[in-house]
Amino acid sequence: MKGKEPLMSAANTTRWVGIGLLGLPLYGALTFWSSMNPQPDPNTRFEAWSRYVTTDHYVWSHVMGSTLGLILAIFGTFALGAYLANGRAGRLGLVAMVLTVFGTALFLPAMGVSTFSAPHEGQAYLAGIEEYDKLPSIFADTLFMVTALLVIVLEFVGNVLLGVAIWRLGTLPRWAGALWAAGAVFMYPLGIVYAVVILGVQSTPPTVLVGALLLVISGAWMAYSVLRQPSTGTVGVTAQPRVQ
Repeated sequence: MKGKEPLMSAANTTRWVGIGLLGLPLYGALTFWSSMNPQPDPNTRFEAWSRYVTTDHYVWSHVMGSTLGLILAIFGTFALGAYLANGRAGRLGLVAMVLTVFGTALFLPAMGVSTFSAPHEGQAYLAGIEEYDKLPSIFADTLFMVTALLVIVLEFVGNVLLGVAIWRLGTLPRWAGALWAAGAVFMYPLGIVYAVVILGVQSTPPTVLVGALLLVISGAWMAYSVLRQPSTGTVGVTAQPRVQ
């Protein structure tokens, strides 16, 4: 029929979703790499922190590690949400996708501040402006902290719900969902507790490395599972997903 958009084969659709899911293990791997050499605590070792953030490694690890990882996480989460939408946990999966993507996108401006502003702050201190770290807090600092807290809540809740949706779906490995939720626990609540209570410093805790490794395993498992699935039939752009 003329004017009707062409149909896309289900095999092609599934393959594109599987390729998108590869963003999840890549996100975990880049997060693991960028967290291997944590920064010194600026509250107690400001000079060491200043030297650390003015290195090329700091900038590269934030641009190619943390920032690129977050972008890949957004693509991967969209792909996962699309896959979950037609299953038994469709509604939960879509809600989890929205929360996770919103939190990840909100994290990008903060990562940009850390990547490009911290080196100038460190350079100013090393150049002799030693009172730089003693400047009073302003509204931007307060809003930054509120945003960071919101990011943590959205990322944690969204990723845990994604893990639950994967477990309930039935067509993805259930334990991949459990590993994904566990990764979020290690990266967010346990990471905060470890950094604040045990370490008592503002630095990346080792729990983040554990969480990132779990995300690599879970994400790769899901992507492999989808890419190897045989598909038949066609799906159209006007097809209505079954959401529960």
